[in-house]
Amino acid sequence: MDKNLPVFLVIVRKEFTDFIKSWRIIILLLIIGLTCLGSLYTAITTIKDSISQSEEAREIAKDSYLFLKLFTTSDGSLPPFITFISFLGPLLGIALGFDAINAERNKGTLTRLMSQPVPRDYVINAKFIAALLVSTVLFFALGFLNMALGILIIGIPPTLEEFLRIICFLCLCIVYIAFWLNLGILFSVRFKQAATSALSSIAVWIFFSIFYNMVIDFISKGYLKPESMTNVDEAISKQGTILNFMRLSPNYLFSESTTTLLSPSVRTLGPLTMEQTVGAVAGPLPFGQSILLIWPQLTGLMAATMICFAVSYVLFMRQEIRTN
Repeated sequence: MDKNLPVFLVIVRKEFTDFIKSWRIIILLLIIGLTCLGSLYTAITTIKDSISQSEEAREIAKDSYLFLKLFTTSDGSLPPFITFISFLGPLLGIALGFDAINAERNKGTLTRLMSQPVPRDYVINAKFIAALLVSTVLFFALGFLNMALGILIIGIPPTLEEFLRIICFLCLCIVYIAFWLNLGILFSVRFKQAATSALSSIAVWIFFSIFYNMVIDFISKGYLKPESMTNVDEAISKQGTILNFMRLSPNYLFSESTTTLLSPSVRTLGPLTMEQTVGAVAGPLPFGQSILLIWPQLTGLMAATMICFAVSYVLFMRQEIRTN
């Protein structure tokens, strides 16, 4: 056992306490909580209007993964739960990480901390762990609150498969937020001013949220020309190429993964030929098959997260702290 482990835990607890006492984080957490509860209300309203109170209707609802619709359905007045997460999740990650290092450096506390017998990597590791704990507590609390309210209002408990899908969805949300958290920490290590790191992180988020799709659409118009395609295989190959370019965006990877997890009717994430669909049985995918289907997307998100953290870790370990 590492003799410095108690010191590391103290730093993590201190960072976690600072996060939950920060008005910036408190306001953002309240916004996320209220918007998610609002989306839950619209989903419950839609579901209650679509089913009757008869026992037969309840059995049909159980077979159609009704409980998952709490996270994917809306009446149009507010976006569903997964849309709010994909929009507000990156903002939470950026808010937790954009001033993790440069704020300590500008206040002079980083120099005093490094003068103590504390390993340097404990600082950046503790900040990441503490921020990840805040995100984990928030989203699992929201997820279980949504499930509890859904059971109380609808009166239909989730099946085991639905429960596992929701748990995996919440874990996927944590991985997605961890990417933006590490991106914020990376810019916090790279830039001396917190405003610069925040604007850089938000610029990357806006690019992948809005402009990246526009760029891919512009490329696809010149690349996917029907008059230049000679056969179906060529068309599918070009569609697959464009799809792979889309998957370079963390937003698209998250969207594909959450849609597959919470919508078991999704059976494929790419173009298929008529020969490939012959003999396929229409129906929802089992939980294990859905996990296998999104495994590349999940691996890509985790790889992007680890790359961002590794780069920020190396930059931080190589920086001269005492002279800043």
